Order: sequence, then structure tokens, then C-alpha cells
Amino acid sequence: MNQGEAVFDLIRQEEKRQKEELALIPSENYCSSAVRKALGSILTDKYSEGYPGKRYYQGNRIIDEVESLAINRAKKVFGVAQVNIQPYSGSPANLAILSAVCQPGDRVLSQHLSMGGHLSMGQQASMTSRFFKAFYYGLSKRGQIDWDGLESQVRKQRPKIIFCGGTAFTKVFDFPRFGRLADESGAFFVADISHIAGLVAAGVHPSPARSAHLIMTTTHKTLRGPRGAMIMVTAKGLKKDPELGKKINQAVFPGLQGGPHNNNIAGVAVALNEARAAGFKKYAVQIVKNAKALATSLKRYRFKLIGGGTKNHLIWIDLNNKKIDGWTAAWALEAAGIIANRQTIPFDQRSPYYPSGLRLGTPAITTRGMKEPQMRLIGQWINEGLEAARKMNLEGIGSPDRERDQKARKEFKQAVFENQELRRIKKEVKSLCCQFPLP
Repeated sequence: MNQGEAVFDLIRQEEKRQKEELALIPSENYCSSAVRKALGSILTDKYSEGYPGKRYYQGNRIIDEVESLAINRAKKVFGVAQVNIQPYSGSPANLAILSAVCQPGDRVLSQHLSMGGHLSMGQQASMTSRFFKAFYYGLSKRGQIDWDGLESQVRKQRPKIIFCGGTAFTKVFDFPRFGRLADESGAFFVADISHIAGLVAAGVHPSPARSAHLIMTTTHKTLRGPRGAMIMVTAKGLKKDPELGKKINQAVFPGLQGGPHNNNIAGVAVALNEARAAGFKKYAVQIVKNAKALATSLKRYRFKLIGGGTKNHLIWIDLNNKKIDGWTAAWALEAAGIIANRQTIPFDQRSPYYPSGLRLGTPAITTRGMKEPQMRLIGQWINEGLEAARKMNLEGIGSPDRERDQKARKEFKQAVFENQELRRIKKEVKSLCCQFPLP
């Protein structure tokens, strides 16, 4: 193989892997062939610093139409007043919001990272915590927002921003309650709907448009678009600050970014149009049906679920009663052709890299056309996979002696892909996947 073929060979390998394995990471999905065509188009070659009608480069007449089309579609889908569609991804979009609304040293409040929050909302591991004073609220043991703790933090800290949303939450967000709390305290309410944007667009989950001042979403999860992000300003946001849209635009460009990725914006425009189609609501409804069916299947095998189940696309597992940590479980499932991701749980006693939990989601497998019967089978395979892992040599994993722990984990990673029971499951997974091709 010559050097020119190396990348294309790796792409073919990854395509084969995706075809033959089950993607259960809730933040992953498959975009349509039309979205991929936009991503691979000649639009990637054009530089377009600025905004439609106000560019710093010539030759943007058509690009202006593409971006304006995407903006107008986003306004209609989400019922908002203004949209900035240029953020490269969710983290810079949240940083733009912080930059637009706050001054360095201002206080912000968000869901704690270990309880399903997101790094970009002022978490200690993020650069955002260096510039803004971050405070956190958590979840109850039943997986609900700890409203008493949240309201106490708001009264005590008087944050400039109250963030809602993150990476793990299995309930329906009470956006009106967040909105009322922000109004009472004078804060901006920012709803991060990255995980549930497709559900909101389809009317399967309530919209924050009437409660929030700002809405941020990525575009590649349940919305089924390319990897990108949008910042949306609501009518309520403009009422609070008529300059809010202008401040957001300035924070994105020139504040944090240069030229937008025009091919991505075109892909988002295509995805937004697909989200307006009649079949999209049926798809979103099935995502939730599948998640509930998978949760029910797992509970039959005595898996402990955060919140007792799910009301959206996401399932959050506490593995403590299974005597296996999230790292070990995730590797065992990958060996079985099931791709999930480790996740901390509320009040976790383990580290984020070796947490006590596992996070699953149904957007990608629903895109493939799978339904409730397949969810029951997947639940069975997950149970069988983790039981097979537990029968392996786990001695030393989790040891307080770091050297012993790391040696045991290295040996497990080498052995897990040779486990015959996991190989048997992987073969069955592949057979199922062949019945449900990628879009």
C-alpha cells in the first residue's frame, strides 16, 4: 500500500467497524448521505470571516445564502428569535456564551461534572473555571435535579448564568422552573439541549424556548447532523437584553473564532430540513421507546439504573452491584461489538477515568431501524458480556496499589478480545447489524 492509500484504507476499516458494531454512546449518531455530501462539498474551500452581508472576504454571495438558509431553518425548528450557527462545536459555543454575558470573575452555576454536567460550563478541569467563578448543583439519589441545593446556591452565590443540561440526565428537564429561578435572581438561564435537540425539534421533549434566554445545542446527536453547534437567542433573551444577539455574534467572531466551516453549516442546514420532515417525529418517538425498552431489559438482569429508568434517549447504569467498574465494563462490551462509554454516577467514589457507571443511548441504533425486539436482545448481550468479564481474572483491578492496578488493567485489555464468550456475542451482534445497514 502506498502512502496515498493509507488514510482511505483506515476510513474503510472504520466504516466496516461501524457497520458491524452497535453504537450505544448517546452522543453519537449517523447523519444522512445528504448531510455527508454537504460536508464533503467544495464549500470547505471558501473563507468567510464575518456574517452574511458583512464579510471580510470577497466571493461570499452564495455562502451568505447558505448560512442565511441554515439560520432561518433553525429559527423555525426551534422557535427562536436569533441564531448563530458558526460555533465549531459545543465547548466553544458555551465559552462564547460565557464571554458574551459575563465578565472575568463572574459567578456561574451548572450541574456538577460527576453528576452529568459538562466540562465547558465552568468545571474545574476546564479553562472556563480559570476565568469565571464556578459553582455547582447536583442530583438526588433518584436522579432528579436537587432543587433545594440548586435554589440554595442561587440565593447564596447570585450567579450571572444558570446552566441547565450536560452529558447525563434521564428525566425530562423542567425548563419553566429553571426559568423562574433565573428571573427571580436576575440571572441568565442558558439551556444546553445538545443531547435532546432532536427530541425537542420533534416535540418529543418540551422546548426551553419560552423559559430560557439562550439555548445552545450541538448538531450531531439526536438532531442527526454534522459535528457543529448553534447558539440561539430567544424572545425572552432579547427582552432581558436587546443587545444579546449582537453580543453573541461578537463573542463567536471575532472573539473566539475566525472563518466559519461553511461545509458544516451547509450540513446543518440539510439536517434541519430533515428534522422538519414528517418522518423525523416518528424517529424521535422511537428513540425514546427504544431507550425505555432497553432499560426494561436491563432491569430484568438486575442492573441498577440511575433514576430507575429513562424518559429520553439515555440510560445511566450504576455498576456497583455488578462488582465491575465502568472502565472494565466498557472494554468488555467493545470486545463483544457493543460500544458504550464509562461514566461517573452521582456520589461516585471512583475516579472519572475508572468510574462506577456506564452510559448508553439509543439514537444511533434507532437510525439503523432497530426497535423494541432488538433492544431486548441487546440488553441480554450486555448482561452476558459483563458476566463473561466478571469470570475473567479481575484480581488487582481497582487495587489501591496503582502499579498493581495498572498491570492488571493492561493484562485485562490484552485478554478481553480473546475471550470466547465475548467473541460469540460479537458474532451475534455482527449478524444483527447486517440486518440493519447504516444510512
